[in-house]
Amino acid sequence: MTAIQAHPVHDVAHEAHRLTVDTGMPFAAFRERYERAVPPLDMAEFERLRLSGADWDAVLRTVADNAPHGFMIFWSLDNTAIMHGSGDRWRSVQYLMGNQTIAQRMFHHDPGVLLYAPLRTTIYEDARGVTRFSFDQPSAQFASFGDPEIAAVGVELDRKVAALLDHLGVPVPERLVPAGGATR
Repeated sequence: MTAIQAHPVHDVAHEAHRLTVDTGMPFAAFRERYERAVPPLDMAEFERLRLSGADWDAVLRTVADNAPHGFMIFWSLDNTAIMHGSGDRWRSVQYLMGNQTIAQRMFHHDPGVLLYAPLRTTIYEDARGVTRFSFDQPSAQFASFGDPEIAAVGVELDRKVAALLDHLGVPVPERLVPAGGATR
């Protein structure tokens, strides 16, 4: 009789930094600006590449052409619509924003990184009607894997998110940019 080995549970506690910025814009205006800067992932194009046997360089070029600010929307959900019957009248939409060519550089070391890639973001109006953009700091999430190469990509993602926020014309949290660093 073969002994069945138990698979240990790997429990990693890590600190998350949820960053929320006041966009200074009406909800619809900021949502439109965000969705222009972060276009949807064109799955048909990536399926075409896969079926044609395209190499990784072709994927890199396609992503560069389709992610003008380094990110694409992999998924979105209009929370306002699904919560409508509850009586709550918040305006809120959430996204998975990412770039598979960046994620691959971490996935190469540990496929578990896909727990945090793509990045989860939310646009919502608070109780005063202020439109906010919220996300968890990428470097804090990816540092939890204990691999310096994954952590370095997390820091790079901090800077890419900072550059996106700068492009969107909203405040860039200091936590995303090293002291004296630029967002671009």
